[in-house]
Amino acid sequence: MSANPQPIRHPDRFFLGGTWVEPSSSARIEVRDSASEEVFLSVAEAQVEDMDRAVAAARKAFDEGPWPRLTHAERAVWLNKIADAWTKRAGDIAETWVRESGVLHSVAKYAAVNPASTIRFHAGLAESFAWEEPHTSGDGLRALLVREPVGVVGAIIPWNAPNALMAYQTAAALIAGCTVIVKASPEAPAAAYILAEICEEIGLPAGVLNFVTADREVSERLVRHPGVDKISFTGSTAAGRRIGSICGERIARFTLELGGKSPAVILDDYDLDKAAQSLAQTARFLTGQVCSSLTRLIVTKGRHDAFVDALAGRFGQVKVGDPFEASSEMGPLAMARQRERVESYIAKGRQEGARLATGGGRPAHLERGYFVEPTVFANVDNGSTIAREEIFGPVLCVIPADSEEQAIEIANDTIYGLNSSVFTNDPERAYAVARRLRAGTVGHNAFKTDFSIAFGGFKQSGIGREGGTEGMHPFLEAKTIILDQRVPKSS
Repeated sequence: MSANPQPIRHPDRFFLGGTWVEPSSSARIEVRDSASEEVFLSVAEAQVEDMDRAVAAARKAFDEGPWPRLTHAERAVWLNKIADAWTKRAGDIAETWVRESGVLHSVAKYAAVNPASTIRFHAGLAESFAWEEPHTSGDGLRALLVREPVGVVGAIIPWNAPNALMAYQTAAALIAGCTVIVKASPEAPAAAYILAEICEEIGLPAGVLNFVTADREVSERLVRHPGVDKISFTGSTAAGRRIGSICGERIARFTLELGGKSPAVILDDYDLDKAAQSLAQTARFLTGQVCSSLTRLIVTKGRHDAFVDALAGRFGQVKVGDPFEASSEMGPLAMARQRERVESYIAKGRQEGARLATGGGRPAHLERGYFVEPTVFANVDNGSTIAREEIFGPVLCVIPADSEEQAIEIANDTIYGLNSSVFTNDPERAYAVARRLRAGTVGHNAFKTDFSIAFGGFKQSGIGREGGTEGMHPFLEAKTIILDQRVPKSS
């Protein structure tokens, strides 16, 4: 395992109003290394008073500070400074991400750099996004549609991929002209600490970005606070329901990127071993702790057993081990309660009659760490618990269908609609099926998502989109201005 020193400079403080401040209490949160189960980081835990201070700092920066009144080009300069500093700190971000979530270091050391590109993309929107559109009113007057910042944003960040998801939320908010309170997950606060250190280092105007780590009760204070104009949340559907209901009470703006139980429909013209190889490869990423992971695999009955054999052969051979070891192909789950959750679903699958094709336990050679074997269930009923509920671990369910038409029906028979895929050799057929799948993204012959276009879900997988120009709109309010100035008629 890596023995790098802990890179967080102020774990006992919060970043509020442009400075590191002492918390209101001595409460601490201990973050455990997912592979060793040892505490590697202890951080301050925010109380209601701390959250109120964070909101006050962001509110003052929006109402009185320069940030919303800068041009988009001026704000872009600051975003590019953040991106440059992020690139320099990517090694620290990768190190802590591995320890918090169990992601492989071989992946993290490259993926931790990617958010810098996300931030630069949003900086580029200063020139390319339609911040202001000319119109002519119905009675011939000059009119404008302008898009202005929504205000103070509470960004609630998940624990599985905090660096990437925090970058999308904060970059969109900042280029729009919003000020932000980043609420980090108690299980994974390190990336938010590093972003706050970057903001201090570059001299970002006070209160533009503020940061606390809090658990559920204090996080709800952020959602309820009248000084917060919008909540941007990534996390479970259960928490999203709660946040949406609270925001609805006070007509606050919100976007929700929630859970998934995403299907892959394997049509009869596609090679089963190729499909198994593709799905096994992506299912091991982040130990399956991915909201958009393809976990319901639907194939016609006549090909079910052959596909299960191919998938179990591929997935069952994935080497589970220390995420810092170059030879490891999958690391541990993020925390003890997540391992317990996954194990409970595996037990439920067995109880409800699905056939365990591979995995189902803890790797025998790993005595410590939150490890679980890559697991495949066969003959899964789409009405069963493991087919209906998000497991958030490396557990794949193969569901037989009577026909390809029924396979599409099964794919859509879920409360979720985040991601999906269709496996076929015919691109036109893939397009036709894609248009029938009720999901925010449909990939062809693989797990595919692209935040640079848009990411989000149908149904209970969320409200709104992140990434691309689509992801900008939730951070903006549209304003119509009609001037008493007649537009000349064209000759």
